[in-house]
Amino acid sequence: MDIRKVGVIGCGLMGSGIAEQAARSGFTVVVREVNEEVLAAGQKRVLGSMQKGLQRNKLTQTEHDDAIRQLSFTTSVADLAYCDMVIEAATENMAIKKKIFAELDGVVSAETILASNTSSLSIADIASATQRPDKVLGIHFFNPVPVMPLIEYVRGFLTSDETMTAARAFGAALGKKTVESKDRPGFIVNRLLIPYLLDAINVLEQGVASREDIDLGVQLGLNHPMGPLTLADFVGLDTLLFIADAMYEEFKDNRYAAPPLLRRMVIAGYWGRKNGKGFYTYG
Repeated sequence: MDIRKVGVIGCGLMGSGIAEQAARSGFTVVVREVNEEVLAAGQKRVLGSMQKGLQRNKLTQTEHDDAIRQLSFTTSVADLAYCDMVIEAATENMAIKKKIFAELDGVVSAETILASNTSSLSIADIASATQRPDKVLGIHFFNPVPVMPLIEYVRGFLTSDETMTAARAFGAALGKKTVESKDRPGFIVNRLLIPYLLDAINVLEQGVASREDIDLGVQLGLNHPMGPLTLADFVGLDTLLFIADAMYEEFKDNRYAAPPLLRRMVIAGYWGRKNGKGFYTYG
């Protein structure tokens, strides 16, 4: 399979980063959003990020201009018809993802690879909405996509070797290192990360230490780039809660049980950096 044209469903934080990285790597990219207002915001995010890259000498003027020419934006799923791969980066909701994949299945070529950027949901379940489960896989990017060097691939129960080979070659063309996980909740990274973040919140809730001391202790004592509460804000507290609940539902293991503090914060609208308030306040 030769991947040259890539569709991206969703142009939020993750989708915009995926679109930018693919365009900067020479792929033709079609970005689709649900309406013109959201699409305009996504386009502004992508172009703004590339402008910052230009100003910080992360890319040349020629590279910037070439990447811009590789991008197009649409609200029509039909405009994805001739893509070699479509990457779904919509909200982490199984019903929404299955609806998207079922719609794509009726629009794109039978050879098109369909990938989900999910960080926790079952690829086999998503693939069941299509007539091509062998062409469906997980392709989990990390935020911010242009900076983070990893892609976590997830093989569904029926994902073919050919699909995995083509997708991993695509990841290499993006300049990323790739790892492969079986289709289990949390995959590799979140399977290990989520209990760590939940434990940090438990330590805070139990009054063992302040948020600043928890973060500084881990950052300096374990040589992490940021503390767990700062990282939780960066991930998004609503996203963290969703993943934890999904993993607890699958495993029934208390390591994945969300602390009451996390649930109360999310209900109160404390979602982290994305809306300016979490364990810390952001400008």
